[in-house]
Amino acid sequence: MILSGAADELRAIACLGLRFLENPYDRERYEHILNASARMIDVLEDRSSSEILSQFQDNLLHVSPLAGAEAAVFQDGKVLLIQRSDNQLWALPGGLAEVGETLVEAAQRELREETGIHAQMTQPLVVFVSRLWQSKSKAQLYHVIFLAEPDGEVSPSFGLETVDIGFFDADHLPELAPGHHLRVPFCLK
Repeated sequence: MILSGAADELRAIACLGLRFLENPYDRERYEHILNASARMIDVLEDRSSSEILSQFQDNLLHVSPLAGAEAAVFQDGKVLLIQRSDNQLWALPGGLAEVGETLVEAAQRELREETGIHAQMTQPLVVFVSRLWQSKSKAQLYHVIFLAEPDGEVSPSFGLETVDIGFFDADHLPELAPGHHLRVPFCLK
């Protein structure tokens, strides 16, 4: 069971890497991880690794919805937003959950990675389904937004995906990333 779970984690990491890679040299690395995962399943299930690899490659991101988690940190009626390094637009801190991670853990990790803030997720605020909220993504996404209570004083720091951080109220929102232009105002209500 442990080896099967590890093989599934490797498959998921490789598939996400292949889907979102920006550096063409990483393609070979992620394909190598995907092959290693297929070889592990080959040993466990006594099937050919080429058959397993074929199934893996047909199941990158289009078969099942993805789960994302975001953290809503409020201070004086304003919500914490990050300016993303990839498109310079603003968004709630968050991202996709990783294999083996709960949505709460994903929200905590993303908040920490993108802002340096450690927090407890006290309650889910809302679940957005991308297909019902004008998403342009080919994959269906579920976004769970959690109310976050920081552990101590809020002193944000920039992560690798973040170029700026700020608190904004409903009347003074910056240019928001796709999807966030709907989610952020909803959370502020």
